[in-house]
Amino acid sequence: MKQAQRLKAVRYDIRGPVLRRAQQLEDAGHQIIKLNIGNPAPWGLATPEPIMADVVHNLGSATGYSDARGIYSARVAVAHKYQIQGAIDVQPEDVMLGNGVSELIVMCLQALLDTGDEVLVPSPDYPLWTGAVSLCGGRAVHYRCDEGNGWQPDLEHLESRITPDTRAMVIINPNNPTGAVYSREVLEGMLDIARRHGLLVFADEIYDQIIYDRAVHHTAAALAPDVPMISMGGLSKTHRAAGFRSGWLAVTGFGPQDTDYLEGLQLLANMRLCPNVPAQHAIQTALGGYQSINALVTPGGRLYEQREHAWRSLTAIPGVECFKPEGALYLFARLDPAVHKIHDDERLIIDLLEAKQLLLSHGTGFNIDTTDHLRIVFLAPVDVLDDAIGRLRSFLATYRQ
Repeated sequence: MKQAQRLKAVRYDIRGPVLRRAQQLEDAGHQIIKLNIGNPAPWGLATPEPIMADVVHNLGSATGYSDARGIYSARVAVAHKYQIQGAIDVQPEDVMLGNGVSELIVMCLQALLDTGDEVLVPSPDYPLWTGAVSLCGGRAVHYRCDEGNGWQPDLEHLESRITPDTRAMVIINPNNPTGAVYSREVLEGMLDIARRHGLLVFADEIYDQIIYDRAVHHTAAALAPDVPMISMGGLSKTHRAAGFRSGWLAVTGFGPQDTDYLEGLQLLANMRLCPNVPAQHAIQTALGGYQSINALVTPGGRLYEQREHAWRSLTAIPGVECFKPEGALYLFARLDPAVHKIHDDERLIIDLLEAKQLLLSHGTGFNIDTTDHLRIVFLAPVDVLDDAIGRLRSFLATYRQ
């Protein structure tokens, strides 16, 4: 039996051959340090107890289908979140819940794209965006983010990539994999480009509360209430509830002429019946009251200190440099080509895995066009990070391609 032809153009390398090889090694009895995906639970970063308690309390009333858009109390909580962040017109009817942001990404693109339509996607990107565009019959057109400028998007390059087939722009802020938090000036420039060219904006803001030092996250919908936009977030990272698959989108800036698209999105929501109902009951509690993530990302907090330690240790390796992330959970390190001559970064990661039982992610898996980057997740405790970065150091000292 052959797979569908449309899958031939879909890549999701961070869960591709490298992960399959890691699973084979585990099956053979090897213990692998996995710093390849942003999954908080294996490292003891548990979902806050009040959220768990609310889900348990509501299990008895969560056994049937909900409204296809999600339960009302959760949609109210999401609307309030955006109102507080400055998108004051968001109402519960503008909110739709999903089985994680991943499901919503695919639904939003399915409702928009015809064969050959183009979507502007950052490079590097979270690769689900590029894969989902291809899966929906479109073409991902990558715009450059400038490593020399803190991985901020290059506005001139972004606008140069627009063609008559361009339908939408993706903004990932804070960014995965780079950890960049976009300045207000850059965001306003991106949104102005979308406004002038009539583009729909997809604002992926799943890490909006995981920011460090003096970085400030600006909610895109608050900066451009007149631009058609789908803003996305969820509980996976900020509330350490990745397994709940509890995400949302908020619709802003749409006029009467845009209702056809929204009807298509509602059709797709109806066809999947509804999101996972028990996990929806986590949203109201998670978004209201005390936000436990704040204690983790300030000085002395676990994520803050692990970021500091991992960044110092990683950049102490000869020939390795790295922008210090302002947000999210990742270090996107560059291997100086004058020191480490890498022409196949996926091969590098597989060789590292086999030699040192350490699983990282290769840069080209994030749709960057050079082979000199890798991503390391800093969710693990300091002793594990020390072990992992020590293994990487010793590996790079002798590795040649």
